[in-house]
Amino acid sequence: MHLLVGFGVALSLVAATPGLAAAVPPPPPNPSDAQLQQADDSVAARVGEVGALINQVAAADQQLRALDDAVAIKREDVNKALVDLQNARDAAGAAAGAVGSTLQALRDAGAQIDLAQTRFDEFAANTYRQGTGVASIASFIGSQGPADILDRAQLMRLMSTNKNAVLDALQRARTAEANKNSAAREAKQKADSAASAAEARKADAENAIAVARAALAEQTGKKAAVEAQKAAAETQLATARDNVSGLQSQRQAFVNWDLQRAAEQAAAAAAAATPKDAAAKAAARVAADQAARDRARALAEGQRSHTQIEDDQGTEPPTATAPDETSTREEPDDETSTDETSTDGESTTDAEEPAPTTTAKPKPKPGTAKPSKPAPKPSVTGGAAIETVIDRAMSQLGVPYAWGGGNENGPTLGIRDGGVADSYGDFNKVGFDCSGLMIYAFAGIGISLPHYTGYQYTAGEQVPTSQMKRGDMVFYGPNASQHVALYLGNGEMLEAPQSGSVVKVSPLRWDGMTPYVVRMVS
Repeated sequence: MHLLVGFGVALSLVAATPGLAAAVPPPPPNPSDAQLQQADDSVAARVGEVGALINQVAAADQQLRALDDAVAIKREDVNKALVDLQNARDAAGAAAGAVGSTLQALRDAGAQIDLAQTRFDEFAANTYRQGTGVASIASFIGSQGPADILDRAQLMRLMSTNKNAVLDALQRARTAEANKNSAAREAKQKADSAASAAEARKADAENAIAVARAALAEQTGKKAAVEAQKAAAETQLATARDNVSGLQSQRQAFVNWDLQRAAEQAAAAAAAATPKDAAAKAAARVAADQAARDRARALAEGQRSHTQIEDDQGTEPPTATAPDETSTREEPDDETSTDETSTDGESTTDAEEPAPTTTAKPKPKPGTAKPSKPAPKPSVTGGAAIETVIDRAMSQLGVPYAWGGGNENGPTLGIRDGGVADSYGDFNKVGFDCSGLMIYAFAGIGISLPHYTGYQYTAGEQVPTSQMKRGDMVFYGPNASQHVALYLGNGEMLEAPQSGSVVKVSPLRWDGMTPYVVRMVS
């Protein structure tokens, strides 16, 4: 991370690098073998109970089906009674209509007989009183119209022709009247019978409906009771099954987690082997490149320490504990080593770092210390210069992150920030922060960089990220104020990520990247 210093200002920094996350989640509960055995014993004890519950559920279903069938029969009984009632009512209506018809016919026949009898009696009386000679004249005089005259004339002819036939016709009329009376009585009896049958069917229908309603009410109560019993049985059954599989599922989840953890560790170990081998080879090349070391040492001579706050007039600047690049790399002691794990899961237990020397840089003469300036053109260029920069950076793989650490000659003791870095003990570690690592890498080709990412962002040629090449500096945050890394190509970059981590190779992160990368070597 970059370093900000000021007179009388407390330093603080939230060390966070986007894209870093733990590879394996925390372990799930892992029940013991005794717990698993106890669960198995509990399941065995409840096997019979579970079977009984299953039978209860089956019996409840069977009772529900039987009740539904009974209700269906009652409902059909109601339908039958209603149909019979309607048929009886139809028969009663037909019988009532027949009674009305026969009564009307009977009344008509009686009226005709009475009229014929009256006329016959009247004619007979007149004939008796007046005789046959004048009967025809009297009938004409006493008639009420042509139709009446015709009727009387016909009757007179009939009577004169055959008085017995007239009497027979009257008798037949009387017989027909008697028959119609008999038919009317029979129709009345049928009507009465049909009405009685209709009432009986109506009563049957009402009784069937009452029975069906009672059966439905009873069935509803039974069904509710059986469903409650079934629900309770299913709950108990589910609980029993959960007790069977609960701890076994937890054990399986732990086994799966352990397999994932082992696979992640194996992958991390395999991934770490390649950078370590590359770091060793790069360190060997850096050790053999005396010219690069000389250029870096020359840049460091006379530079004012970026951590120096007080003016150097008449006072000595703070001495940096820079390592001698020709010294042998050893394991760090307890005070400066780190067993922490970086946020992307990479273990740093076996990280190496250069041992700091006990000699300080030569004290510059008063007034000779110079502030940081824009980087001059490199003293070497081309592909060889880019590989020199990358070799120097790769040689520091595994060196701890130390906020404020790093200069042209290598890792230095970190400084206090009053916050996150202090919580990780960066002031007690010899290492690099992100901009310090860039200073060390580019010093080997004669380029001096300031210890601040924002100034490094303007130190060289700004190139669009789409044209990024090996050896370019990649920046993050507004105006490059958050982080810087060295692009290695093939989607990888070298960085000193944050407190608690180490110098490492990481996948290139696009999130939060600035629009440009900075190219120091063409």
